[in-house]
Amino acid sequence: MATGGIVAALALLSVVSLPELPAEMAVHFDSSGQPDNYVQAETFLAGSVLSAAGLAVLFTVLPRLDPLGENIAEFQTVYDGFVVATLAFVGYIYGLILAYNLGVGFDMIQATVPAVAALYLLLAVLMRRVEQNWFVGIRTPWTLSDERVWDRTHKHTAPLFAVAGIVTLVGVVVPEYAVALMTVPILVVSVGSVLYSLVLYQRLDSA
Repeated sequence: MATGGIVAALALLSVVSLPELPAEMAVHFDSSGQPDNYVQAETFLAGSVLSAAGLAVLFTVLPRLDPLGENIAEFQTVYDGFVVATLAFVGYIYGLILAYNLGVGFDMIQATVPAVAALYLLLAVLMRRVEQNWFVGIRTPWTLSDERVWDRTHKHTAPLFAVAGIVTLVGVVVPEYAVALMTVPILVVSVGSVLYSLVLYQRLDSA
């Protein structure tokens, strides 16, 4: 499976990179792209690979734990694509951190922007196809209680995730606002989707 290949690639990359990495790696960066947290190289490499492996296993197991798991089969291809893309995103960020610590010169925040934008655009596709379930999508008490609310909320929200992805891409050309462009639009969409599901549920319930 593709997720296993991604995890294996991260493990191989870790082994190959370790001799060239500093003992203490920069693993977190502030809004200006400067490192503000360091971790021992071996700890970071092992923890990252294990976290990616755990995430891959979790995504595999979730449909079996979901009481509505049969619904996931209705959008299995999209779900699988989302899982692979999520692991690829994790791998991309991991690769950026390795590259930075190996001395490659680039702006960390600016390099992160395209991957975040791509993830938001993928979420827009997922929102159009996702069926009612407990783990993926906009899971509020109102969407999980009423399939009509689930369907309408996701159809309404899907284009907004695409807009958030496009807005995020602007951070490539205006890196000084990149962090805000990556976080504010998706926060607005997320909060808006919750409120929308509540209002829609009340409207349908009173009809």
